[in-house]
Amino acid sequence: MNHSVTNTTTSTSATAKVMGKERTTAGERAGIPPRRMDFEFSDDTTHYWYGNNAFLTTFWTTLSALFPEGETFFVDSVKNYRHIITNPTLKDQVSGFIGQEAMHCKEHETFNSMAEKQGLPTDKLDKELGVFFRLFRKYIPQKIQLALTVALEHYTAILAEQLLREDIHQEMFTDHEAKKLWMWHALEESEHKTVAYDVYETANGDYFTRVATMLIATIFFAGVVVSGHLRLLWADGSLFKWKENWKGLTFLWGWKGLFPRLAKQYFDFYRPSFHPNDHDTAQLLDDWREKMLQDGGLLADQIKNPALARAQNNIAAA
Repeated sequence: MNHSVTNTTTSTSATAKVMGKERTTAGERAGIPPRRMDFEFSDDTTHYWYGNNAFLTTFWTTLSALFPEGETFFVDSVKNYRHIITNPTLKDQVSGFIGQEAMHCKEHETFNSMAEKQGLPTDKLDKELGVFFRLFRKYIPQKIQLALTVALEHYTAILAEQLLREDIHQEMFTDHEAKKLWMWHALEESEHKTVAYDVYETANGDYFTRVATMLIATIFFAGVVVSGHLRLLWADGSLFKWKENWKGLTFLWGWKGLFPRLAKQYFDFYRPSFHPNDHDTAQLLDDWREKMLQDGGLLADQIKNPALARAQNNIAAA
């Protein structure tokens, strides 16, 4: 499915040559460089690519199914306020944010196409979410649209941090291409985690609207993900595999499960003085840029221009 965000003009390399000189793009100046990946998922991609578990694989696939329409909405809600931004750094960050989200949309569409071939109705979930967001754009004030983006970007930021910080996640991937996609996405979500929030602050967004929208978004997000997950399990023929599903459910919701481990960071959002940078990921991102982009790194053979990717890495880490 095509989305408007994928049509956003973005640089696909670290620098552009202008009259024989290198020009640093806005996203690079801000440490938020869009990176073109062009992932390819073959027909023999591992069916249960996360923990060799149907429940967990379909959970992550549900999230992927929602990303194209979701990230299109995120970009649109930020672009609504682009004209009021006067801070040069934030202007550059917004450009980087738009470029990165455009690439995420594109790559997850490719991933979702692979899931469709495996019998999972990801495109249907995406289209249904698109209907909701079109209604939301039409009837809900733009400030609330931006507040929803801030809330959902908080979810993606804390989930991305856990993917990067905890080795268990890297060990659970049984398909190398899937691992590259999700870890690259986690890196870039962490790189631009402050942008929507800072635009909201620039637009004089208030505390009450921010937290009230987060409460509503939490209920909405849970409902969409749970219903979508059940539908993918049904399509996969795994809905009633009780033992397998209990293992997956425990991994996500057990005493030390994925979501309980996110609880403290989630509730931080409700502090009046909260800012995404309160969760310090600077060193974590430096470490992962090294792991991904340097010679022999996870994405060294994937990124379109490795030399320029290393230049991006140095700029982002500066």
